[in-house]
Amino acid sequence: MNGLPFRLAAVADLIPRGATVLDVGCSDGRLLRHLRDAKGVDGRGIELDPARVSAALAHGLSVVQGDADSDLADFPSRSVDYAILSETLQAMRAPARVLDELLRIGRRAIVSFPNFGHWRVRLDLLLGGRMPVTPGLPEPWFETENIHLCTIRDFRALARARGAAILSETWLAGTRRVRVHPNMRADHAILLLGSADGR
Repeated sequence: MNGLPFRLAAVADLIPRGATVLDVGCSDGRLLRHLRDAKGVDGRGIELDPARVSAALAHGLSVVQGDADSDLADFPSRSVDYAILSETLQAMRAPARVLDELLRIGRRAIVSFPNFGHWRVRLDLLLGGRMPVTPGLPEPWFETENIHLCTIRDFRALARARGAAILSETWLAGTRRVRVHPNMRADHAILLLGSADGR
């Protein structure tokens, strides 16, 4: 998968060659680097962690330090083709507001997140009665940055409530794609969103 982790490669597959991109919570810029080198994408990033910002800058990426919960308002409307929030939604203090900003900044938004409705999570809660630790959610509850976990169904409802049209969904379980019953069988979801009014 071109050196990218499977989940990031699945996100990259949604971005056409030559697009403009804002990667929100871009970490060390691994996805942006791939998009620039493999697809000629004009990418920018915003990341909270200063060490990760430095790592991205060291690779020649245009990344600023900032907090997605408060700093996205500084980006102009419809300034990029795609606004990406990859594996970061669950760490946002105000995920609904962040989703609104993604849909305002990008002509399209891509959001990926761990699915808290996955069967292994349900089983751990049912049989163990404790917050689960899984490959997709590897930290114990008291150490995780994840504060707003959701299921695929939860996110669909949020997207529609915020005026988003769901253009496509990609469901993953480990390193394979899930075709049916994603809310139970997928441990990760990637949704491509647009405005419900078609703009």
